[in-house]
Amino acid sequence: MIDCDIHNEVPHLEELYPYLPQHWVDYTEESSFEGPDANDYPEMVATTVHPDIRDDYFGDGRCNTAARVRLIQDRVLDPLEISVAVLNNAFRVPSIHSVDLAASMATAVNTWQQEQWLAADNRFRASIIVPSHNPVAAVQEIRRWQNTPGFVQVLLPVRSHVPYGVRNMDLLFEAIADSGLPAAINFGGAPGVPPTGVGWPQTYYEIHAGMAQVFQSQVMSMVYEGLFDRYPQLRIVLLEGGFTWAPSLMWRMNKEWKGLRHNVPWVKNWPADYIRTHFRWSLQPLDAPDDPDQMLEILDMMEADELLMFSTDFPHWQQKEIAPGVPDWMPEDLRRKVCFENPRAFYSLE
Repeated sequence: MIDCDIHNEVPHLEELYPYLPQHWVDYTEESSFEGPDANDYPEMVATTVHPDIRDDYFGDGRCNTAARVRLIQDRVLDPLEISVAVLNNAFRVPSIHSVDLAASMATAVNTWQQEQWLAADNRFRASIIVPSHNPVAAVQEIRRWQNTPGFVQVLLPVRSHVPYGVRNMDLLFEAIADSGLPAAINFGGAPGVPPTGVGWPQTYYEIHAGMAQVFQSQVMSMVYEGLFDRYPQLRIVLLEGGFTWAPSLMWRMNKEWKGLRHNVPWVKNWPADYIRTHFRWSLQPLDAPDDPDQMLEILDMMEADELLMFSTDFPHWQQKEIAPGVPDWMPEDLRRKVCFENPRAFYSLE
């Protein structure tokens, strides 16, 4: 079993102080800076943490890294017999407006991951955190860590200040492609622009449920802007965005390309072909119908035997289990691909 989405969040900012220049430690204390503006999973919201582990996860509000490591080992890795766990840290440095502080925070988080997580358990793999709103600094951070054992991808928030396919993001994606690592696009972010095409919603519920629309917008941007024509080796995994919307998006993109492809002459192939070649999806959250036969139909439509990768999305409360395993309706041959073969190939694991 390979779990491609477990969250190793920073328990509190002071955990990063040993890895920050003293100037920024002083700055954060003097300015009462508590971390990035993004709060994708507020502490008191039900979906943030499964209720059975809420006390263990948050403790007295000062839960430390070692406690979080043990919790993941005891509640996910050991019970599910996970052989590799890919950690995705949602410390959203792109929401920090000071580009210098954002760059230093990214380096601090990555060093903290190396020393406190990768060193703690050889089953862990980490994601490189980058200040994606500053491509120059992001490229430096990728180069700093791309050859470090244990780092297997570059993590980006799905909510970005501009769509990822536009050319002024090429510096970032060229570096990702050259590194040989995939990019993981994860739920959330706080770039300062609305998360919908019609402005700001009024509730967290709308933002949370509507995040799938943001994922679809990024997929369209990357394909139609020709990102994969410029960087054909680029690989993307979409984390926590659901996946049952994929077939309808593929059909719509193919349909519109028939009549409008003269607008995008650099897109040489069917959009759905780009999607199936370059994108993968994590299993959780499982936005699935109750009927197993309907679910299998959807998976067949999107060729899920190649595109899905197992995830628990721990500690988020998406299913009744603390760490949901493989759905009962999934046939054995698909189970083997989703849980092992697909992520092993995607992450080039031995």
